[in-house]
Amino acid sequence: MRLCHKRLIVTLGVVAWALTAGPIPAGHAADSDDAPLTHWAFNRPLRPDLPAVENKEWPRQGPDCFILSRVESAGALPAPMTDRARRIRRATLDLTGLPPTLHQLDAFLQDEAENAWEKAIDRLLASPRYGERMAVIWLDLARYADTDGYQDDEPRTMWRWREWLIDALNDNLPLDQFTVEVLAGDLLPDSQPEQVLATGFLRNNRTNGEGGSIAEEFRVEYTVDRLETVGSTWLGLTVGCARCHDHKYDPLSQKEFYELFAFFNQIPENPIYRRSGPPTIKVPSRSIQYRLDAIDELLKAIPAESTRGKQLTEDKENLLKQVPDTMIMADGEPRETYVLNRGQYDNPGIQVSAGVPASLPPLSDQAPRNRLGLARWLMDSEHPMTSRVIANRFWSILFGVALVDTADDFGIQGDLPANPDLLDWLARELPRLDWDVKNFQRMMMTSATYQQSSRKSRSTEVPPSRYSPFPRKRLSAEIIRDQALAVSGLLVERLGGPSVKPYQPDGLWGEIAGVSTSQYSDGYQVAKGPDLYRRSLYTFWRRTIHPPGMEVFDAPSREICATRRQLTNTPLQALALLNDTIFVEASKGLGTRMIHEGGKTLQERTRFGFRTVMAREPVELEMNVLVAGTEKHLAHYRSDEEAALQLVQIGESAPDATIEPTELAAYMALANTLLNLDEAINRE
Repeated sequence: MRLCHKRLIVTLGVVAWALTAGPIPAGHAADSDDAPLTHWAFNRPLRPDLPAVENKEWPRQGPDCFILSRVESAGALPAPMTDRARRIRRATLDLTGLPPTLHQLDAFLQDEAENAWEKAIDRLLASPRYGERMAVIWLDLARYADTDGYQDDEPRTMWRWREWLIDALNDNLPLDQFTVEVLAGDLLPDSQPEQVLATGFLRNNRTNGEGGSIAEEFRVEYTVDRLETVGSTWLGLTVGCARCHDHKYDPLSQKEFYELFAFFNQIPENPIYRRSGPPTIKVPSRSIQYRLDAIDELLKAIPAESTRGKQLTEDKENLLKQVPDTMIMADGEPRETYVLNRGQYDNPGIQVSAGVPASLPPLSDQAPRNRLGLARWLMDSEHPMTSRVIANRFWSILFGVALVDTADDFGIQGDLPANPDLLDWLARELPRLDWDVKNFQRMMMTSATYQQSSRKSRSTEVPPSRYSPFPRKRLSAEIIRDQALAVSGLLVERLGGPSVKPYQPDGLWGEIAGVSTSQYSDGYQVAKGPDLYRRSLYTFWRRTIHPPGMEVFDAPSREICATRRQLTNTPLQALALLNDTIFVEASKGLGTRMIHEGGKTLQERTRFGFRTVMAREPVELEMNVLVAGTEKHLAHYRSDEEAALQLVQIGESAPDATIEPTELAAYMALANTLLNLDEAINRE
């Protein structure tokens, strides 16, 4: 009876696989003519021809043909191009995570050159803000945090790796080289310190230092976490489902799981530690290295025993003290790897060696059986998974809606691609461009699809499709906060550096365990001065209670790898935008700007504030409503000066003494309204 029951389960599983997999879409060939048809994602992508379209004037880039073909086949028309103001706001938010300044806005609006849009995109891609914007996506993937995780969740120092990440993205490090460095920079021949530092990606996992913890148990947990992170980030597969048994749906056996596990099983890591544990490295930042090099040059010409020489030596020592230890990967003595029965750390089965699943391309005979060989295998241009997964991620970043909604699961249980031919065209385009991410993004952003309006047509003859009109999407947690800081004039821009602690409700850390330890005995200490107003990616991230201002807008806890963020709309978000200290203080800054920079009249100042936040001109109705509302606030605060005084004192930044509190309070109300408008927190 048990045997029959098992056979029934297997049979049902095969039927479910066949029904879910469905036919392979056109252009998705198996590896050979005689090979059996498999799930689409495991087949090598072929570059499809661009589909024929009727409107040959509309396409500007390859993806446009695939989108227009779908639109035309539905008997519809693409959405018209959006106006220039909305277009530059969209692009600036997408590539820098900040809104355009009025100077940038006006410069673009006044540029009548035929290639004005291309020039604007190139300027944004070259901005140092680009690396900060794109780093947030990789921080989610890397499960970056400033604490260990688990119960005590003590602080750790990994911000130097985040700094490396920003630099690498700004430098446009080719994605294949980027992947090799974050997974195996330490194994490169003649590896440079920054390449070794890059492997901190894999050391961002949670670690446990609690008494009574079993070292081998957590060593296995860390290794599984690293494998699952690589599986989600590059393969788009739920490899962790094969830890205890063969994968129920995808062609990945338990044995193959532990063959992949073996690549990450060699790190000489003491599994029970707090804060930071070896192996570690000290790598000066670029700014510090520049100063160190300058000192070394001076010391060549100055006697070390001289007063000047001693001072320079002391300066060098002080600079080196600013360089933190950062956790990295390393391969120690070879460790035997076994299939763990039921995934239990203390129940080893058969021994296995490092290898890749049979359903994917084989590892070259010349490739080393270590992380370096695995990284190069992942970035092989013929790999069926990696280029699709990465292309899908970049498309989602810029268009707001992915081609495959289940970004971390391209397997049989995942969603089918909305446009499989477009996905494969992009998957082949990325390696064709030598994994040049900025060039790839430039191609997508100069497409007609990207430049469409997000406004739905009222004509029944133009039904909306997946990418026409342009998908409207709420801004991420970081961008919402950074936008408020930017338009208020409060934003402090400084690339890299340690994490900072902006406003947070009092006593919040006291709600969890571990607050009584020496590391947290003083609780959460809010920063002072410039550190309060740095970009959100530098916010101190505690895993067990991550920043509430980020959580309310759907930022993940970063306890595990996150390939996508869920978007919700809740009343709590509106309350945060209206009442959170940073947004009230940002309203004070924007209100001050409107008074000083906006002109003499209420109408002029309202227009200035509206353009600063929305990057477009207000229409007459909008102006009338905002002006009337501000006049009511002026009357209210003139009748209640105490309320005005209380409002303008919120936040660490002092109110402008040259402005009457009643007037500033009224303009704060106007600014707060602008920052809460639906258009302000959405990307159109």
